[in-house]
Amino acid sequence: MPAKYPLISVVIPEMNEAPCLRRLHEELRRVCDPHPYRFEFLVVDDGSTDGSPEVLAAIRREDERLRYILLSRNFGHQAALSAGLAGAAGDAVIMMDGDLQHPPALIPELLERWQAGFEIVNTIRKDTEEVSLLKKVLSNGFYRMFNWVANVQIQSGGADFRLMSRAAVDALNSLPERHRFLRGLVPWLGFRQTEVEFTATRRYAGRPKYTFARNVRFALDGFTSFSFYPLRRLTVFGWVITTVSFLYGLWAVGSHLLRHSTVPGWTSLILCVLFLGGCQLMALGAIAEYIGRILEQVKGRPMYIVREAVGDPPTRLIAHGPHTNALASPGATVVGRRP
Repeated sequence: MPAKYPLISVVIPEMNEAPCLRRLHEELRRVCDPHPYRFEFLVVDDGSTDGSPEVLAAIRREDERLRYILLSRNFGHQAALSAGLAGAAGDAVIMMDGDLQHPPALIPELLERWQAGFEIVNTIRKDTEEVSLLKKVLSNGFYRMFNWVANVQIQSGGADFRLMSRAAVDALNSLPERHRFLRGLVPWLGFRQTEVEFTATRRYAGRPKYTFARNVRFALDGFTSFSFYPLRRLTVFGWVITTVSFLYGLWAVGSHLLRHSTVPGWTSLILCVLFLGGCQLMALGAIAEYIGRILEQVKGRPMYIVREAVGDPPTRLIAHGPHTNALASPGATVVGRRP
C-alpha cells in the first residue's frame, strides 16, 4: 500500500485474554481491511499466565501487522496501556481493551472525526450489558465526586477507548509521572477533543480483571493525581475541631466558675478522645496516600519492564533517560526489528 496513507496503530493491553485474541483479530481485520489506511495491531501482554503469548505468536505468523510486547510481569492496565502508547508508531493511535467490550466497529467513526480535524476522539460508554445496578451507581458516584474535587473534568462513562493524534500521544508519553490515571491525563493535555458514544457489549470470554479492590486503587490514583482537596479539607476540618474544642473548653471553665459544678462522667471524655483519635488517623491516612506516591515517583523505578518485543518497535520503547517510564530487562529480546 502506498506510504502516503497514514499509519494507524491500534494499541490493545491484555492479560489472560487468550480465548478473545483470535476473535478480536478477526474483528479488527474485518473492520480495518476495507479502509485505505495502513494498520498495525500492537498488543501488550501484561504478564498473562494462560498462554496468550503463544496465541499472539500464532496470529503474527498469519498477519505481520500484529506486533506484541511481553512485559516481565503484571504491572497493571494503565502501565500496559502506557507501554503500548510508547511503542506505537502510527500517525494516529487507537487504544482499546482486548475483551471485545470496546467494539472495533467504532474505529471508522473515530478515524472520520480525526480526519475532520480533532486530535483526540474520546468514547463515552452510555450503557454496559450485564453490569449490576450497584456498579453503575458506584461508577456514577466516582465521576461526580472526581469532577467536584479535581482540577480537570472527565465525562461520566468515559473509557480508555479513544483515538489520539501523533502529537497528542507524544505529549502524553513525555509526562514523567508513574501513577497514571489516563482518563484524567488525556483531558488535561488539551488539544481539540470530541466524543463518540457507544454501548459496551458483554465480554466475549473470560472474567473482568478490575476487581473491587483494583477499582478502589484506580479511584485513589485519580483523586491523588488531580486534586489536593483531601489535604485542604483536612486543614479546614482541623480548624473546625479546634474551634469546637476551644468553645467547649470555655463552657467547661465558665460552668465551673459560675455554677461551681462540672459535667461528671467518663462517657463524654472517652467519646471526645476516640473521635479526635479517629480524625487524626484519617488525616494521617490521607497524607500517607500522597507521600507514598511521592516516594514511588522519586525512586525513579520504571512503570514497566519489557521482557520481549516482537515486531518492529521504535527505539524509544526501550530508551533510557531521566524521564523514561519504560525499561527493557537486561535479557530482553527484540524480535523482527528491521535492519
